[in-house]
Amino acid sequence: MADKLIITRTKSGIGAKRNHRETLRSLGLNKIGDTVTRDNDAITQGMVRTVAHMVVVKEA
Repeated sequence: MADKLIITRTKSGIGAKRNHRETLRSLGLNKIGDTVTRDNDAITQGMVRTVAHMVVVKEA
């Protein structure tokens, strides 16, 4: 298992549920195309699972 995840936002939050928009903001993904690198821990995995339809995840 990788230590880091590279998360890229691919979809808009318009029309999405409020908790999905807040999760994207918490991950630091404000605009389409934004990319962040986060630790691969249980908290991040849960956040990614919540917005899996709006992001692309790669292992670093």
